[in-house]
Amino acid sequence: METVMLPVTLVTAGGAALIALWLAIRVGQVRTTAKVSIGDGGDERLICRMRAQANFVEYAPFIVILIALIEFTAGTATWLWVASTLFLLARVAHPLGMDGLKYARTAGTLVTFLLLLGLGGYAIALPLIAAQHAPANDPVEVITPAG
Repeated sequence: METVMLPVTLVTAGGAALIALWLAIRVGQVRTTAKVSIGDGGDERLICRMRAQANFVEYAPFIVILIALIEFTAGTATWLWVASTLFLLARVAHPLGMDGLKYARTAGTLVTFLLLLGLGGYAIALPLIAAQHAPANDPVEVITPAG
């Protein structure tokens, strides 16, 4: 059995896991400071941290899945590495922007939306492109058992 290696997907998923951990720790730190164990307690900083974490969970799976399916179908490509890097940077920028870093939230959101549009559109187009370049009549080899 041949092993399939999807390096872009592996790095992206690993990076996303580390970002998810970082976001959870950030929420926990504010929970401890605000002495709020359940909910947000009306604490503005906790609300921002919780929303940044939830926002990551809302978008990250789609990007990682799209990268995986595209890499599996079309192969590893430099542009996919670029998309992965942009995604990970955007997902770090967004929560920093939620903490007040000027333009980081907007940049993180914009890059994420553009990646969803680009990767989603490419994933939809990929089977159509492949179908146009496939030979019309693939020869089929029939093997009959001897005997």
